[in-house]
Amino acid sequence: MKTTKKIYGIALALTCSLAATLKAQNIYVANGGNGTIGEYGLDGSTINSSLISGLDVPAGVAISGNVVFVANESGGTIGEYTLSGQTINADLISGLVRPWGVAIVGNDLLVDNDPADGEGYIGEYTTSGQTVNVSLISGSMITPRDVAISGNDLFVVNAPTPNTAYISEYTTSGATVNASLISGLNSPSGIAISGNDLFIVNNNGTVGEYTTSGATVNASLITGLGDLADIAISGNDLFVDNSDSVGEYTTSGATVNASLITGLYNPVGIAFAVPEPGSLALAGMGAAALLSRRRLSSLRTPRKKITQHESTEENLFYPFGASV
Repeated sequence: MKTTKKIYGIALALTCSLAATLKAQNIYVANGGNGTIGEYGLDGSTINSSLISGLDVPAGVAISGNVVFVANESGGTIGEYTLSGQTINADLISGLVRPWGVAIVGNDLLVDNDPADGEGYIGEYTTSGQTVNVSLISGSMITPRDVAISGNDLFVVNAPTPNTAYISEYTTSGATVNASLISGLNSPSGIAISGNDLFIVNNNGTVGEYTTSGATVNASLITGLGDLADIAISGNDLFVDNSDSVGEYTTSGATVNASLITGLYNPVGIAFAVPEPGSLALAGMGAAALLSRRRLSSLRTPRKKITQHESTEENLFYPFGASV
């Protein structure tokens, strides 16, 4: 019975250990100036600066599994590509009006539209390109620039004029929660969420921190930046589009590397590729099963004496102990 507990313990330990490594692997940056998506490592190394090319002013980027969705601001389209750069459908969704931001909810895409002569709106589409509701949310947005999702809530960046910009909150089903959750911002263009905090980039070279309920934590968490466009989060770090580069900062505002990625051309969108949780769990279960079979096999072998070498080998079978 004691042996069985150990076998189950290692399965849990391996799965927990692998789950703990579930973090961003690569950074994907949209270059609006040359119509490309570049791929970079978390250390700033260039993997492919033109992984996807021929885009029409790419702005928003969202990643689901092995698929990259790109909002083309000038083209009025959402394109679909693989993480390795192959085109799946360059015009997955068309007929949009200056789409800047795109977010994923389950099997649906939420896309902001920015008509120059009218109010903005959020359209909902499936990840296969079908229209669910072209105007899921409308009537309270002006110059929407980005969207972010936390649970069942959608946060929209509105940037009509400097110092009159605001963040609106809606449910992902389209109901208004607070049309002016945060106000008085300076031409914000990007938003990211970590837990109960919103991080917003402003065109005055700052990143502000607010709660998802609208309270100000630090309106100038990070300062002295250039012309900002977008922001993304991995773990405890913020990655910010800054003029022609991407800088890395902690969520408490400390600088990690202000020039993590350089040589960009008007970066306006940033996203991360994250390994699928299911694949990691299966890998953990597979590794645990292999070790368990080895242990069971050794238990069937008659032994007259347990040597020091065998004790060390058993420890190798249970590197995490019997519980997590």
